[in-house]
Amino acid sequence: MARLRPDELAVQRLRELCLALPEVTERPSHGEPAFFVRDKTLFVTLDDHHHGAAHLGFWCAAAPGAQEAHLADDPDRYYRPPYVGHRGWLGVRIDREPDWTEVSELVRDAYRQVAPKALRAQLDVTSA
Repeated sequence: MARLRPDELAVQRLRELCLALPEVTERPSHGEPAFFVRDKTLFVTLDDHHHGAAHLGFWCAAAPGAQEAHLADDPDRYYRPPYVGHRGWLGVRIDREPDWTEVSELVRDAYRQVAPKALRAQLDVTSA
């Protein structure tokens, strides 16, 4: 069996985090793997060197003010993604030894931003 490259492992780990959440589906969007709640509402999309960018990361929905706080805290790990950054979405690099506990929290927070109330409640029950 072939060993996965570090970037493939990072994408696999991100995929596992997203698909572990209630009623999440994956399908391509704009040529990248993307994750949707109830197959409708996007909450995470992969950024695999989008338009020649020098990083592997993902874009995720974020609470108001979260993008600015993360960018101020660690601009080498976080970035304002194109197209959705003006709406407060957060870009997160996963090609530089990411803190997977933090990534998991960001993915769950993104889910909470877009999921219906009943699914958010289900997530909170499974988290307890």
